[in-house]
Amino acid sequence: MAEQRIQKVLADQGICSRREAERLIAAGKVKVNGHPVGLGDKMDPDYDKVSIDGKNVRIVRKRQYTYIMLHKPRGYLTTRSDDRGRKTVMELVADVPAMLRPVGRLDKDSEGLLLMSDDGAFINLLTHPSGGVGKLYRVTVNPRATEEQIVTMASGVVLDDGVRTQPCVIHVVADEPGRTVLEITLHEGRNRQIRRMCSAVGLQVVRLKRSAEGPVKLGMLQPGEYRELKKSEVNALRNAALKSSRTPVETEGAQAAPRRPGPLRPRRK
Repeated sequence: MAEQRIQKVLADQGICSRREAERLIAAGKVKVNGHPVGLGDKMDPDYDKVSIDGKNVRIVRKRQYTYIMLHKPRGYLTTRSDDRGRKTVMELVADVPAMLRPVGRLDKDSEGLLLMSDDGAFINLLTHPSGGVGKLYRVTVNPRATEEQIVTMASGVVLDDGVRTQPCVIHVVADEPGRTVLEITLHEGRNRQIRRMCSAVGLQVVRLKRSAEGPVKLGMLQPGEYRELKKSEVNALRNAALKSSRTPVETEGAQAAPRRPGPLRPRRK
C-alpha cells in the first residue's frame, strides 16, 4: 500500500478523528517504528508500526466497517465520553462490537437521526466542510414566527460569534398562536446552529428533531433504538457527500432557499 499521512491512517482506522490525531502528533505522543513523528510525516499501513503514548496501535487491513443509524433521545451527549459523568450516545450502542464514533454532532437537548461508524474515511467525508450533505430538522419555536423572521433565517443570519450562516430551506409545517413548527434543511453543521439562528431573530427553540440526513430518513425508529444501515444507504450517503463537495454549498443554498411551494405560512382558519 502507498504511504499515507499518519493522521489519515489513524482516522481511517477509527482510532480517533483526524484533528485529534494531529493534536497527538504535535504533542509528540505518536511514534512510527519507535521514532517520534511530526505533522506531515507519512507511513505505510502495510509495513510500519505505530504507537500512541507507548501503546501499539493495531492496524486492521481489509476490515469490515460498521454503519448504524441511532435515534438519539434528548438528554444524551454526542461524544465518546464525558468527564462529568453525563449520559452519552455510546451507552445506547454499547452492545455493538465496533469502535463507533458519531458522524457529526447533535446537541444534548436535541433528538433524532444520528449516524455512527468506525469507518474514519466515511466519517471524514460526511463531516468535511465541503461535504454539505443536507440535513432535515423539524423545529418547534415560540413565540409564533413572523414571515420576516423566517425569511431572515432562510437568507442567512449573523450568529453570536459574528459568522453568517449559509442560506437554507425553510417550510412552515404548522402556524398556531404562540408557536410555529418549521422544517429546516441545512447544508452546514455549526455548533447548536439552529438554536443560535432562531435566537438571532428572537425565537426560542422548544423542540428540535433531525429526521433525515441526505437520502437516509429516520422513519419509524424509536428513541434509543438503532439499526444497521443498508449497503445502498451507505453508498447513497457517500455519493451525496461527493456530489456536494463538487458543488459550492453557498450557491446550492442560495438557489434552494426561494423555492417554496405555495405561501410561506399556512392560511389561518
